[in-house]
Amino acid sequence: TPNGYKVSIALEELGLKYKVKKIDLSKGMQREKWFLKLNPNGRIPVLKYDKEIIFDSGAILYFLANKYNKLMPSTEAGRIEVMQWLMFQMSGIGPMQGQANVFYRYLDEKIPTAIARYQNECRRLYEVLDKQLEGRQWICNDFSIADIANWCWVRVYYWAGINLEGLDNLIAWMKLMEKRPAC
Repeated sequence: TPNGYKVSIALEELGLKYKVKKIDLSKGMQREKWFLKLNPNGRIPVLKYDKEIIFDSGAILYFLANKYNKLMPSTEAGRIEVMQWLMFQMSGIGPMQGQANVFYRYLDEKIPTAIARYQNECRRLYEVLDKQLEGRQWICNDFSIADIANWCWVRVYYWAGINLEGLDNLIAWMKLMEKRPAC
């Protein structure tokens, strides 16, 4: 899932050694007792770091950025800006694009009103990102967890049937992200 990719990319960007435990979502492993002890919400990803257990991709990105003092600006104003764009993805792009994906691709019954509603909201959010990227390479000037979080969802725009036409800043940013070895 896009949320799982976020953590993998951050770990790669930080150059950390890590082990991956695959969770077979189709078999419901995320609802097994042992997993629910790690994340009571029954979702991936979960990071086990020494004795710490961190769930939710945004919390994990924040934890890693703070722990290693990378992927996040050192100034308070810079950190707040990154957190705003991380939350923008977590509360906007992720949920809206997730719903667009379900209604557009997976439901047997196609509900045009629901499909249009979520695709239009995704497009609006993409336009916000496109405007933010005007005149800059990265969402918050320097590469950060905001870029990682947003790219992991935006890069699969086609799953939800989102049109990128006219979003030139967003497209240029996506190409920059694709060139990063961690991505």
